[in-house]
Amino acid sequence: MPPTPPPTEIASALGARVLGQDEAVREMAVALAKKVAGLRVGHILMIGSSGTGKTTLMRAVEEYLAATPSLAGRSAVVRLHANVLGEEAEAGRPGAAVFRRLLERAREQLGAGAEREQLLARAGGGLVFVDEVDKIRSHVGGSPNVRGIRAQEALLTLMENEVVPVDLPAWLGGGTAAIDASGLLFVCGGAFEGLYDAVFDRVTIGEDKGALQPVTVVEDGKVAERLIFHLADWLRNDDLFEYGMTPQFLARFDAVVLLADLDVDILSRIFLEIPDSGFQQSRAYFESRGVKLAISPNAVREIARAAARQPRLGARALKEVFRRVVREIEFEPEKHAAQGVFLLDLPHVARALKHE
Repeated sequence: MPPTPPPTEIASALGARVLGQDEAVREMAVALAKKVAGLRVGHILMIGSSGTGKTTLMRAVEEYLAATPSLAGRSAVVRLHANVLGEEAEAGRPGAAVFRRLLERAREQLGAGAEREQLLARAGGGLVFVDEVDKIRSHVGGSPNVRGIRAQEALLTLMENEVVPVDLPAWLGGGTAAIDASGLLFVCGGAFEGLYDAVFDRVTIGEDKGALQPVTVVEDGKVAERLIFHLADWLRNDDLFEYGMTPQFLARFDAVVLLADLDVDILSRIFLEIPDSGFQQSRAYFESRGVKLAISPNAVREIARAAARQPRLGARALKEVFRRVVREIEFEPEKHAAQGVFLLDLPHVARALKHE
């Protein structure tokens, strides 16, 4: 078996797609290095606002494994929404959705002629990404969330390294098989809306009032006092329990990673560098019309600043802001171009954003 890549190499590959989230990338790189080496690895919980890169990181891992011949066959990788687990658990089939998708992915990797035991082994060593895990909280608005409770219990069963009975699909001969779940790696992510405000209130007006002290800063040449709050500095397990993650469920994660909010510099890089950014998509469209799209550095920063004013959307705000800027130009690119080039400058961006 070829040697497994070191975490530094994996992090470099993932970091090309996921900007501004070094801690999450490094944690994932170490977990992936252990995983492809066939070692036990602890599950990971990622907490971050929408658009900060949770799903992008999951996709980057999938693409990295698929693009690396020596790694592509070592683990079945699937991604599913947390609510699916709740629906399956309510129907009395906890874990069925996970293993069904893992078996289907294993068949894609190994081929239709693969033996049953090969498929079961590949599925049992899978990597499972669970999106929007915050949607399976145990209570919502003070009332119990039965589906969320059952979904957490279903995941807990799989994460506790137990042997799980699984109903096999017809294409695998049907029947029931016992699959050892100890080889599974779960990476769960969620925005955890309201968690930031709850923790901020705790340290400013709640039980820990006064814990967060103002600091003196200089802004525009003037001295001022500001409260600088970073969730990672103040989050504790009790906050997640109160949010609706049960202690038993939370205990199954070896690492809880908080993704950082994206600042103007990172948003500018995402806007320019990520292949599927709104700018790159628009530039390809302009080229299809025989026009080269260029943009000034000041225009980029103005778009990034406008996106940064919507922190709950993260990088997703970039596409919305940029769409407002180029909507009229994309209707007739040739009309706006000079000698086959259209330069998007700061005055144009400012007018477009001010107009709306």
